[in-house]
Amino acid sequence: MKECLFCKIADGSISADKAYEDEDVIAFHDVNPQAPVHILVIPRKHITSINEIAEMDNRVLKRMFVVLRDLAIENKIDGDGYRTVINTGLKAGQSVDHLHMHLLGGRSMSWPPG
Repeated sequence: MKECLFCKIADGSISADKAYEDEDVIAFHDVNPQAPVHILVIPRKHITSINEIAEMDNRVLKRMFVVLRDLAIENKIDGDGYRTVINTGLKAGQSVDHLHMHLLGGRSMSWPPG
């Protein structure tokens, strides 16, 4: 997608503070962090949201979760706990139409979140 911000980050045409990247997934620090650790994990492939996931996306989705777990360990938030968030649609707070997972940690989280 030519106009997708996260696709531009994934292809390198927009820079980001990367935390991880491989052939399927890229992770980068959120520019407006909501916690001491706030990293976004995205597929390089453009998938608009959970609503657009296809059966053939299983491998990349699994990879996203593994990368998120590894980043939680690397950032030393796995022991105390962390939150993962996937917003789907405008009313849920999805501001970029590219599937992404938020990894949030380093502080206590409250409930309900929104």
